[in-house]
Amino acid sequence: MAQVAVSRTIKDKGLEASSVAEFDTSGVGEISRALNALLADCFALYLKTKNFHWQVGGPRFRSYQISYRLEFDEHAEQLFAATDRLADRVRAIGGRKPALTEVGQLRRVRDHERTFVQPTDMLCELIDDNKAMAEALAQTRGLCERYKDAHTIDLLDTLADQTEHRSWFLLEMSHDGEE
Repeated sequence: MAQVAVSRTIKDKGLEASSVAEFDTSGVGEISRALNALLADCFALYLKTKNFHWQVGGPRFRSYQISYRLEFDEHAEQLFAATDRLADRVRAIGGRKPALTEVGQLRRVRDHERTFVQPTDMLCELIDDNKAMAEALAQTRGLCERYKDAHTIDLLDTLADQTEHRSWFLLEMSHDGEE
């Protein structure tokens, strides 16, 4: 019903509706499940990144505090914003948003389960998690291409660019002191 109202608004205002009309709504359930899994991963990666922000320590705490903590905080903010965009998109296409318990079940990002993690190990874990996120985004993009969901593809492309950027920063930080 919401999509019909949106389509009418687009028609009434004389706006281009080609991307709305092309979207094959038979894929709403499948796309919603994929987006909800991404949302769960994104939220888990947000929490993991924020947790690492709080845990940074060690003999070089002062320099780590300036670089790692600030970078982790920026990444966490970006991931948190992405969760909202993914949830909004699920609702926009008429899908079912996940319950809080489902977020924990759907996530593929795993906790490190150690009381202390070396800052360099934090980087390695986050690099791996961001690589996995990039792969999941690409798979979901393929699904959205099949159903011609151009708006979700645009969102996924933006999130993929952000993920690639985070991965690059983390990788560069992991080369600490290397030539």
